[in-house]
Amino acid sequence: MDIIKTKDPRFTLRHAVPEDAGLVVEYMRKLGTYQKMRDKITATEEGMHKILSENKGEAIFGYYDEEIVSFVYFCNNSSAFIGETGIYMDGFYVDETMRFKGLGKIMMAFMSKLALDRGCKRLEWGCLDWNEPSIKFYRNMGAHSVDIMTIYRLSPDKLEEVADQF
Repeated sequence: MDIIKTKDPRFTLRHAVPEDAGLVVEYMRKLGTYQKMRDKITATEEGMHKILSENKGEAIFGYYDEEIVSFVYFCNNSSAFIGETGIYMDGFYVDETMRFKGLGKIMMAFMSKLALDRGCKRLEWGCLDWNEPSIKFYRNMGAHSVDIMTIYRLSPDKLEEVADQF
């Protein structure tokens, strides 16, 4: 288990391994609760173990004084528009009691460095429109929103229904 040191000597990072699947799901549930979408988090430990084992998704845990206090879940993506790869963060969470200590900035700096180290040209994520504290945090870092589109998604049942038309 490789520990990644940060500029804060009390805060370290660690890449998740498949055996951390339950912890990933736990942190996604924390995020879902904060986002008022807890009922939408249907991930299971078994499913997350498979994703992590097959390297289809990754996670980083942040430890403050050796206690887990933050988390980011991400995967690789690419864009035909720019012909480049990127990293998409699907979950980013810092425990409420640990906010405003600079830990989120350290995690974003790490993710930015990881993207560059992997040859990526962008780091992206979604943020709910009502989440003003996060929007302010992201904008203060220089991030911009892509407000010219709406994301559409086929749920598992609709995905099967559409696929059956083939």
